[in-house]
Amino acid sequence: MNFEGLDPGLAEYAPAMHSALDPVLDAHLNPSLLQNVELDPEGVALEALPVQESVHIMEGVYSELHSVVAEVGVPVSVSHFDLHEEMLWVGSHGGHATSFFGPTLERYSSFQVNGSDDIRQIQSLENGILFLTKNNLKYMARGGLIIFDYLLDESEDMHSLLLTDSSTLLIGGLQNHILEIDLNTVQETQKYAVETPGVTIMRQTNRFFFCGHTSGKVSLRDLRTFKVEHEFDAFSGSLSDFDVHGNLLATCGFSSRLTGLACDRFLKVYDLRMMRAITPLQVHVDPAFLRFIPTYTSRLAIISQSGQCQFCEPTGLANPADIFHVNPVGPLLMTFDVSASKQALAFGDSEGCVHLWTDSPEPSFNPYSRETEFALPCLVDSLPPLDWSQDLLPLSLIPVPLTADTLLSDWPAANSAPAPRRAPPVDAEILRTMKKVGFIGYAPNPRTRLRNQIPYRLKESDSEFDSFSQVTESPIGREEEPHLHMVSKKYRKVTIKYSKLGLEDFDFKHYNKTLFAGLEPHIPNAYCNCMIQVLYFLEPVRCLIQNHLCQKEFCLACELGFLFHMLDLSRGDPCQGSNFLRAFRTIPEASALGLILADSDEASGKGNLARLIQRWNRFILTQLHQDLQELEVPQAYRGAGGSSFCSSGDSVIGQLFSCEMENCSLCRCGSETVRASSTLLFTLSYPEDKTGKNCDFAQVLKRSICLEQNTQAWCDNCEKYQPTIQTRNIRHLPDILVINCEVNSLKEADFWRMQAEVAFKMAIKKHSGEISKNKEFALADWKELGSPEGMLMCPSIEELKNVWLPFSIQMKMTKNKGLDVCNWTDGDEMQWGPARAEEEHGVYVYDLMATVVHILDSRTGGSLVAHIKVGETYHQRKEGVTHQQWYLFNDFLIEPIDKHEAVQFDMNWKVPAILYYIKRNLNSKYNLNIKNPIEANVLLAEASLARKQRKTHTTFIPLMLNEMPQVGDLVGLDAEFVTLNEEEAELRSDGTKSTIKPSQMSVARITCVRGQGPNEGIPFIDDYISTQEQVVDYLTQYSGIKPGDLDAKISSKHLTTLKSTYLKLRFLIDIGVKFVGHGLQKDFRVINLMVPKDQVLDTVYLFHMPRKRMISLRFLAWYFLDLKIQGETHDSIEDARTALQLYRKYLELSKNGTEPESFHKVLKGLYEKGRKMDWKVPEPEGQTSPKSKAWDGTGETGLGGL
Repeated sequence: MNFEGLDPGLAEYAPAMHSALDPVLDAHLNPSLLQNVELDPEGVALEALPVQESVHIMEGVYSELHSVVAEVGVPVSVSHFDLHEEMLWVGSHGGHATSFFGPTLERYSSFQVNGSDDIRQIQSLENGILFLTKNNLKYMARGGLIIFDYLLDESEDMHSLLLTDSSTLLIGGLQNHILEIDLNTVQETQKYAVETPGVTIMRQTNRFFFCGHTSGKVSLRDLRTFKVEHEFDAFSGSLSDFDVHGNLLATCGFSSRLTGLACDRFLKVYDLRMMRAITPLQVHVDPAFLRFIPTYTSRLAIISQSGQCQFCEPTGLANPADIFHVNPVGPLLMTFDVSASKQALAFGDSEGCVHLWTDSPEPSFNPYSRETEFALPCLVDSLPPLDWSQDLLPLSLIPVPLTADTLLSDWPAANSAPAPRRAPPVDAEILRTMKKVGFIGYAPNPRTRLRNQIPYRLKESDSEFDSFSQVTESPIGREEEPHLHMVSKKYRKVTIKYSKLGLEDFDFKHYNKTLFAGLEPHIPNAYCNCMIQVLYFLEPVRCLIQNHLCQKEFCLACELGFLFHMLDLSRGDPCQGSNFLRAFRTIPEASALGLILADSDEASGKGNLARLIQRWNRFILTQLHQDLQELEVPQAYRGAGGSSFCSSGDSVIGQLFSCEMENCSLCRCGSETVRASSTLLFTLSYPEDKTGKNCDFAQVLKRSICLEQNTQAWCDNCEKYQPTIQTRNIRHLPDILVINCEVNSLKEADFWRMQAEVAFKMAIKKHSGEISKNKEFALADWKELGSPEGMLMCPSIEELKNVWLPFSIQMKMTKNKGLDVCNWTDGDEMQWGPARAEEEHGVYVYDLMATVVHILDSRTGGSLVAHIKVGETYHQRKEGVTHQQWYLFNDFLIEPIDKHEAVQFDMNWKVPAILYYIKRNLNSKYNLNIKNPIEANVLLAEASLARKQRKTHTTFIPLMLNEMPQVGDLVGLDAEFVTLNEEEAELRSDGTKSTIKPSQMSVARITCVRGQGPNEGIPFIDDYISTQEQVVDYLTQYSGIKPGDLDAKISSKHLTTLKSTYLKLRFLIDIGVKFVGHGLQKDFRVINLMVPKDQVLDTVYLFHMPRKRMISLRFLAWYFLDLKIQGETHDSIEDARTALQLYRKYLELSKNGTEPESFHKVLKGLYEKGRKMDWKVPEPEGQTSPKSKAWDGTGETGLGGL
């Protein structure tokens, strides 16, 4: 059942309330339930509620036979009549399952299925019961023993299951796919894509699968291919329930009304022969559940939440006389089911009660039920009772077998001696942050344990994968973090220290002394920073992405191109990917894959970053491939498709990363199926044996590419699922080989560690063999061998440790579609001919270009860093030199490293996640020219997104063709912002405030005014930016933005997308205009633009003296221009004009910058006046702050002239 639109009062049943295995009395329980129910001091007796002795059941008419308490106060979430035995199963919102035997509802078994999630569906099988919760499928015996427990992905939200045959199960939920599970192997055999996500109900006939969606639709799917054959749009709001019988499909649900969703009293009925709707059936109750009960006729049972039940024919008229009422103990009925014999109906309510209605005094649940196995009677009752209060009672009355062995209770004295528990050590974080005043120390509470409680186990073992990341505590000083003593400082998670000035006084140069740009980590979902850097330093990808431009508002390829452009312009200053990550958060596939982390998960490190970045790697390649496959030339941005990368076939991402394959499936009947496919990356598959033998990386890679596995698959010849042998052969190798390492457990980590040890021993043996046999050799002398004075140039012993990954691999396509892979070093000759014969022999050499690693930290979840081999073209652009160098990229920390560091993985703290290998001479195969796709027509007039905008409300005049800006032209700029997330700060022990995370701002309005010409001061851009994200604070007092201004449905402003306005500003930057404004550094930062410093004229710094405070625009306007602005709210047009006037005043006072001494005197007078006035603009007596006159459309600015 779909619970959308149900009573909101159910929200009070939090899962944490029902975590205990034994139910307890709920405070909201109806007192009438407790009649004749005995209470004991430890809880509530859960025996069935007694029924009146004289229960008269009229034959053929449904009446209540029994009521029973399943779990006191906990709502019943699902009920199910056992298809094999005379039993009724119910599941609760607290994850508890209870079964009742026979029509008397005697309690048979009761056990906990899930500790936190509710049970959403129950299905009985011959040997046990299937229970479905949110992301877990559990198969348990009827007595409560677990047969198997199948965990689904954490991002799944399952609601329904359907048993298609005795061993195959379909599971659906709120995601956009349905899983097929083989119950014999307990493995996922198929994943069917669903065009309309949200499958909450599934049914099956001999013709179709029926899927009910939360959107109100019912789709009919083919039994073999699962393709949609037909679709009924039943309700405009949501679907509540449906059932199928014969050629009829009946549905009930909710319709959209002005006030929200309302229960629709019309049942939509469809004829499956003609595939069309027939006359809707109007009923007299609010339908929440419905079932066909085909005894003599195809009658329907329609149930409301309040307990009303009505029977009617689906093609006839509903009669009010056919309504009977179920008396639930709680206010709502939560579930309904019909037995296979149609003789019994079961209802579950919100107070945990189950009501059984039957049409005969002695009903049976199934036509043919097998006997139920009951537990043996307790034999303890046959033994004589013992009174333990009698000291002289002979314990020999209890028969005990005679034995000469020591009794278990006979403890040695050493084991029974009292041992006081030692006090736990003080948390190292407390010692590190403690400040002493006299002999008393003060420190903030790290909140790592409960107050006033000491755990019994002082050292707990973690069974999760990251348990091998636990490092021993270090006796180093308080300034170091003990859990990171093994990790070099440059690999640790970097954080930005915020002050009163924000980021202005943070020294990024301390972390990055190169001219390459880092990325800031404080933005939500910035865990992908390292992968953005990897893609940027792939020269063909960088050029391709920067040549791309399309009309989609949220296109990841476009946003990535804008970010790459910023990285190109930066000279060592960090950039931020806020716009890219904003677009990333809007992609439905990213959310479905669980790639979007909540702020709480990101801060607490709950997500497994290694798995996350590998899923992100697959997602971004697929998304870029799809974005760049569209070959339409955009109409809004003419010329955007003129890149040399465009092709008539596959996208360039496909040409770079795609690997063509043949998948061969061989059934045991001898039938063979071959199909072609392609993949953008490979996942390493490790051998099963745990022996310490040497296993080259090339062997593992070949095994992973040419994968062979046994699995269940459909055989057309056998016409059923059969065990098949599936093999994969390569047709064509990619130019860039991307590998996900999949080191997700201790097993894979031990394999890497073991292979590194074997490789280390072999490397020592190899290098020692090169030394003269007459010379004694020891490991201690290794450094001398690697020195210029030594005999040989050998790598140091530290460079050989923890290395298994080769810098180069050689791959060859054989004539019989096979693949040969081997490790390759520059000193080796190619085994199959020289490199120049590459095309003839199919021999390719791949060089390691990047490795992405997971730095383990049990406290914060760790971090992700990248080792990248930066090519010659990047060094030539940034530093004017031609060479290659390996660098470490750790967010905004960038540091050159030795190449061996890129392949050294100490599995205690540094775990490989992603590898990038590129073909030699890759850049020569692609045109690497970048043509700016942004043209001047982005500045021309465009339509507003707002529906209510009128021409009379227009606040700007777009540029004409003869007004297009030129190099050096002045443009006044101002922007207003709204807050998406509030600032997170903490109070230190000394009373000072420390900013943990700054507030997240979003641009809401951008204004550009002409800086010269006859229309000087008139805006040509005044865009309000539409946003789909939740706005926490509109900051109306400071921004002038009011609720509704950014909503396209009700706004009267000129509303555009952020991408549209961003393109306008990018064009102005690229053309070389100079921006005049006040506090432009923050404006450009929030807009996410990188502007060269010589194109920014900021009045904050023009009228500023070193080591003095910054002066507000309002005070400068009053002091120099005799203008009073920003009276009640800020107006960006007014602020931009004022900044232009101040710049003109600056040129006048400084004689165009030729007389700095005279201007210095002016600034002194400004600061003296400001101190006297306390930097406040005087208000006229008897009135509030006046507003400056706005431009009235006649060309006059109302600001006193410019």
